[in-house]
Amino acid sequence: MLRLQKLLAGGGHGSRRAIEEWIRAGRLTVNGRTAQLGDRAQPGDDIRLDGKPLATQLALDHTVLVYNKPAGEVTTRSDPQGRPTVFDRLPPPAQGRWIVVGRLDFMTSGLLLFTTDGELAHRLMHPSAQVEREYLVRSRDILSAAQLRLLQSGVMLEDGVAGFDSISQTRIEGTHAWYRAVLREGRNREVRRLWQAVGSEISRLVRIRYGPVQLPRELPAGQWQMLDAALHAQLTRAAGNASRAAAIEPALGAQGAPAAVAPPGTDESSVWQAARARRRAAPARRIPRRPGGGKP
Repeated sequence: MLRLQKLLAGGGHGSRRAIEEWIRAGRLTVNGRTAQLGDRAQPGDDIRLDGKPLATQLALDHTVLVYNKPAGEVTTRSDPQGRPTVFDRLPPPAQGRWIVVGRLDFMTSGLLLFTTDGELAHRLMHPSAQVEREYLVRSRDILSAAQLRLLQSGVMLEDGVAGFDSISQTRIEGTHAWYRAVLREGRNREVRRLWQAVGSEISRLVRIRYGPVQLPRELPAGQWQMLDAALHAQLTRAAGNASRAAAIEPALGAQGAPAAVAPPGTDESSVWQAARARRRAAPARRIPRRPGGGKP
């Protein structure tokens, strides 16, 4: 028997965290009894969410989707302010529901991963997995050597010490500079807060890699594509589940087109030049304002 949240996450019903929230709210029942944290279940048990039965077979044909998030979308299923969400343009999954792996804030763009595998999403986001996230950062000023050392050695934020695993300057544009920065955790707005902690500010931020998956160079903002089996397996191994990864390639070998991977040498200028060209060709979209004025 498996922990209830692990069983349901493996069936694609949601992330472990979301399922734990359902349990705390008393929304789940197992064989007619209200579920409690710590309960175990097995495939074939009568498990219901708000009275509706949930399939409990552990699926082997989960999928992973790559989405190029544009600035101006929120990483939630719905928004009380009516702003566009990252879920608006996704295709319906063949089974289960899409679970977003981590978040990007409203004005951050770039790589977002979605999966129907709640167990995989949980492992990828858990701090113990130490999965790398790589960002392109355009700073409003040129950081000094002392600031760069501090960003890598660690600075104190409101939620504890944080720092980059690696950070390097790639080029200078007048008074601005571009950097590549790598983290192994996903705290809220961590990259922006680190920059502010050393007295600087970010003007553009784009995530270009999550673990072994890089942002496909030719994938337009607001578009998606499925991972092929090989990259899906690499991602699963990076999350610390080698046995599951070994089962993925034969199970998913015929699904979806491979996600093109940007070569390691891809620089920030080519990424942004391609993005600018697509924005010029696309119709302008008005970003909604908060009540009382001002951009969200």
